[in-house]
Amino acid sequence: MHAGITRRRFIASTVAAAGVAALSHPAFGRRLRDTKLRVLSIGVVGTIGEADRHQVRSHPDAEIVGLCDIDAKAMEKASKEHPDAFRCEDYREAFDRHGDKFDAVIVSTPDHSHCAIMTLALARGKHVYGQKPLVQQLEELELLRRAVDVRPHLATQTGAQRIAHAPRRAAVDILRSGGLGKVIEVHVTYGGSAVAGGFYFADGTLGEPIPPPEGFNYDLWLNGAADAPCRPQMVQRQWRSWFDYGGGQIADWVVHTTDVLFYAFPELQSPTRVCTRTPTRDMSHFHARNVLSTLTYPVSGERFANSTCNFYFYDTEMKPDRAMVGVGEGKWPSGILTIVVCEGGTLVLAPEGPLEIWRDGQMTDGMEWPGLPAYESFNHWHAWVDRALGRDTPHLWCPFASGLRCTEPGLLAVKAAKFRGQVLEWDRKALAFTNHAEATRTLVRREYRKGFEPVRL
Repeated sequence: MHAGITRRRFIASTVAAAGVAALSHPAFGRRLRDTKLRVLSIGVVGTIGEADRHQVRSHPDAEIVGLCDIDAKAMEKASKEHPDAFRCEDYREAFDRHGDKFDAVIVSTPDHSHCAIMTLALARGKHVYGQKPLVQQLEELELLRRAVDVRPHLATQTGAQRIAHAPRRAAVDILRSGGLGKVIEVHVTYGGSAVAGGFYFADGTLGEPIPPPEGFNYDLWLNGAADAPCRPQMVQRQWRSWFDYGGGQIADWVVHTTDVLFYAFPELQSPTRVCTRTPTRDMSHFHARNVLSTLTYPVSGERFANSTCNFYFYDTEMKPDRAMVGVGEGKWPSGILTIVVCEGGTLVLAPEGPLEIWRDGQMTDGMEWPGLPAYESFNHWHAWVDRALGRDTPHLWCPFASGLRCTEPGLLAVKAAKFRGQVLEWDRKALAFTNHAEATRTLVRREYRKGFEPVRL
């Protein structure tokens, strides 16, 4: 080693050179700064896949080159828009046979299949846009985190598009500023129930087994979940209500309700305690109805009033008492709300606004907070494309590192309902409920069907 070069500088320059080389290595994808992003869409229609595909395609430097779906009707619809794209039912075939044809993937499939597809994509050097919640099992929080850590040069983005609305970014700035004083607690309301019925959710009735829909590859749809018969209100959309496949109303919305907290406060890392109350007794198939859950985060520093901060979750139109959270008489602006109670006032935020600030029983428009900037509009999906192409962008708000922090409390809240009213002490690093062996055995991980295991990087 040259006398003029310190060991620290030598290591730093070696690591930097290795990182540049990795970007052009065939195992980690093409260098993309001066070319188009070639994208494989997995889950091409569904409830959000079509919107994801259209938004990404609308970027002038992105093209949809592949389509993957287990539903023949969805594939037929998407193929008319992308007649030159390669097509396949099985995502594994897409990577094995067509891996040299695409640089990035959109994963808009049911929750229970997310981790297997996303970890494979990262392992193969693909940029990933992943729908929320990012994972369905608690162990998968760590499996996906490790995959992201091993591939830091790859662009990831969680489907948290509501941050493009100015009131959400204003809420982040207000909380960061400390202008409302120290944070005391957080209340989050989720509107509907896990078994509300309707378009997205089942009604909690277990029907007799039925044949899968025509042209629907049910075996591939099951992915890594245990073999089980197809039943009414299960595949295509209403899987969200089912314990083995979705996360109910809470996990479905948790990224859209908690993101502002995690953007504003890096101190909020992982809950250490969860207690869920619910009248639901039988959860052998469906998530619980009427969930009230408390999650406890350890915090430090001067921005919190205590050494812990509680998040209180409510579904099925339940809400905290307005007086309890420091707001005056009136109507809530939405059924889905993020309420941050601070020593100097309370912030109330609906998913896309409005933003209310309450002090001494009086409400003001949060967008009139002194010193807020003018919030420029941007396209959430395009920010991911730009980052994948190696371009600087200030708008990639929810990479997987942030999305996983948002996902975790939702998973804990709905899964802890199986041990209703019991305080479960959660250790994220150990992936265990340290005071409850049965909860650890039954809530943390699943046995994956052979061939559908997540990649463990």
